[in-house]
Amino acid sequence: MTSGAPYLLVDAGNSRIKWALVQADGSQLAAGALNHATDGAHGAVDQPDWSGLPAPGSAWLSNVAGDGVAARVAALLDARWPQLPLTTIRARAQQCGVTNRYTTPGALGSDRWAGMIGAHAAFPGEHLLLATFGTATTLEALRADGCFVGGLIAPGWTLMMRSLGEHTAQLPTLDAAAARGLLDTDSAPETEKARRGPFFATDTPRSLSAGCTLAQAGLIERVWRDLQDEWQVPVRLVVSGGAVDEVANALKVPHTRHDSLVLSGLALIAAECAAEPGV
Repeated sequence: MTSGAPYLLVDAGNSRIKWALVQADGSQLAAGALNHATDGAHGAVDQPDWSGLPAPGSAWLSNVAGDGVAARVAALLDARWPQLPLTTIRARAQQCGVTNRYTTPGALGSDRWAGMIGAHAAFPGEHLLLATFGTATTLEALRADGCFVGGLIAPGWTLMMRSLGEHTAQLPTLDAAAARGLLDTDSAPETEKARRGPFFATDTPRSLSAGCTLAQAGLIERVWRDLQDEWQVPVRLVVSGGAVDEVANALKVPHTRHDSLVLSGLALIAAECAAEPGV
C-alpha cells in the first residue's frame, strides 16, 4: 500500500458495480458504475473508464454478487494497475465505531456492513433506520452509539414484480423501466391523473406496479414506527438503492436520501485499516 495514495473503492452489488477513487481524507476524485451483463446487441462488456486516473495505493471491495463478479473486478484491476493490493472486506464484530450484533458477525452482508459504517459517520449522534432498495430490500436498525441491533431482508421492488409475472398465468412480467412509466401520473388515464403517487389502478400492469410499490413503502413505514415506539426516541429514516425514487415517492413518513453509503463506509474502513499497526 502506497502511503498518501488514493483508495479505489468498489461496491459490487447484485445489479451493478459502483466505484469511486477517493483521497485518504475521503474527498472524491472520480466515480462511476458499470453493469454486470454484456450488451446483447453489440456483444460488448461494460468497462470502467479508469484510463485518466492517478494510480491508487490499494483497492477495497465489497462484493455480494458472487465469485464470478469478484474475478471480473480482479481482472479489471490487474489490467489497469497490475499488482495493486486488493482487500475484499467482510463484516466484523466491531469496526469504525459500529458494533455488529449479528449472532455470526461475518454472516452479515459486506454491503450492509459498509453502509452502516458510512451512515454512522454521515449522521453522527442520531438513531437510524437504513432502508436500501436493491435486488433485495434491506433494513438496518442502528443506534446512535453505533450498535447495529438487527435488520430485515425482503424481496426488492423489481423482484416482487418479476416473481408475480413468472409465477402467475395472467399477470405480466414487468421490468423496472416499464414499471416506472406506469407510476408516472402523466401516463395514467385522465380519471387518475389528479391522484399523486400509487393508486387503485384500472388496468393490470398499473395495479401490479403500484401494488408492489406500496408493499415496499408499507414495510418501511411499519418498521420505522415500531422502532420509534420501541426506542422512544426520534429515528432518522435513510433511504438508498436502485429503486429509491419509486419507493420513496410512496412513503408518507420523513426520510433522507443518501446514494453512496457503501462507498463512504469502504473509505472509512480503508482509512482505519491503513492506520493499524504493521500496515
